[in-house]
Amino acid sequence: MREALEGSMAIARAVALCRPEVVAAYPITPQTHIVENLSKLVADGDMKTEFVSVESEFSAASVVLGAAASGARSYTATASQGVLLMAEVLFNIAGLRIPLVMTVANRAVSAPLSIWNDHGDSMAVRDSGWIQLHCASNQEAVDTTVQAFRIAQECELPVMVCMDGFVLTHTMEVIDLPPQADIDGWLPPYEFDRRLDASEPRSLGMLVTPEYFAEVRHAHHAAMQQALKTVEDTDRDWRELTGRACGGLLTVEGDPDAKVGIVAMGSTFGTIRAGHARFQAEAGGARLIKLRAFRPFPADALRAAVEGLDHLIVIDRAISPGLGGVVGTEIAAVLADMPGAPRIHNHAIGLGGRDIPETVYADLMSAVADPDSPAFSVFDADLDKLKPEDR
Repeated sequence: MREALEGSMAIARAVALCRPEVVAAYPITPQTHIVENLSKLVADGDMKTEFVSVESEFSAASVVLGAAASGARSYTATASQGVLLMAEVLFNIAGLRIPLVMTVANRAVSAPLSIWNDHGDSMAVRDSGWIQLHCASNQEAVDTTVQAFRIAQECELPVMVCMDGFVLTHTMEVIDLPPQADIDGWLPPYEFDRRLDASEPRSLGMLVTPEYFAEVRHAHHAAMQQALKTVEDTDRDWRELTGRACGGLLTVEGDPDAKVGIVAMGSTFGTIRAGHARFQAEAGGARLIKLRAFRPFPADALRAAVEGLDHLIVIDRAISPGLGGVVGTEIAAVLADMPGAPRIHNHAIGLGGRDIPETVYADLMSAVADPDSPAFSVFDADLDKLKPEDR
C-alpha cells in the first residue's frame, strides 16, 4: 500500500510489520519520532509489543539485549550521543551474537553541539561487530528494516539500519508498505538457539580466558564475512516478494565508460545522482557507486566496481581527526594491493548537517583535474572563517 509518510513514521510502521515482542525506547533528536510513532501504534492497539520506556540509551540497549537473549524479537533506535552512551552494551550485544535490530538516525556527535546529520555516530562504533547498512531513501530504510530482522536471525548478528537524520527521518516520501500477510510469510518466527530459559539454566557472556578469546573474535569476524552473502541473498528474496531491491552490498550506475568514479553512502548518493544527471554534459560523466553495506565491508564487490577507473572520489560524512575520512581510508586499504587501482580523492562533505547541493558534483569533478588537490579535504569548509593557523 502506497502512502505519503514522514520517514520516522514509515520506519515505525515497518517495525510493526515485523511484530517485535519488545521495544525499548528513549528519545533523542532526530530519532524521537520513530519511538513516538511506535508508542502511538501500541496505544491505539495497532501493535502488540512490550513497549519499555527507559531512562537512558544505555538502558534501552540493555533491555533489548536481555529480551532478545530470552527469545523475544526486539528493537530499539537512537542517534548521536545516544549511540555513544550505548557503546558498552553495543559491543556486548555483538560479542554475544544477539540477533536484534536498531535504527540509527545519523547525527553529528558533540562537541560542538550539533543536532544535524552526519555519520560520526555510527562510525564511532564501526568496530563493535554490528552489521551496518546505510539507506539512500526512506523506501530503502523501510525495506532494509524488514530485511534486517531476517538477516540478524540468520546470521546471529545484530543489525544497525542507518538513515540520515532529518534528511530522511523528517522528510515526507511516498512509501510502499507491504501487506502484513506478506511479511508474516517472508519473515520467519524469531528463534535463538542459545536463549536464556529458566527451565534449562545457562549463562551468556561469561569470562573468557586468553586460551579462547582469540578464537571467539575469529569466529565473530568469520560470521561477519559470511553475512556478506546473507545480505545479498536477503535483498534478492525481497525483490521477489515486492519487486524492489535496495542494492545488496553496493550498486553501480552512471556512465559505465567513465574513468572517474564517485562512492557515497546514505542520502548523499541521491544528491550525487541528481548532480550527475544535471551536470554530466559539462562536468563529465562518472561511475556512481552506492555503498550500502559498511559492515561487513564488501571488499571484493568494491574492487569489481572500480575496475578500469583512473580516479575514485570517496565522499565521507564523518572524519577521523589526524587521519582523514573514515570510508576513504578503508577504501584505500581495500584497494592498496589491487593492480591498476584508481587514485583516491577523499573528501568529507556535509559535516554537522551542512547542505550538500547538486552543484557539488561539478565541483568534485573539477577537483579531480587539479594535480595539486590533496588526498583528503573537508571539501566544503570555508577556510576564511578560521584563524590562519587553523587553515
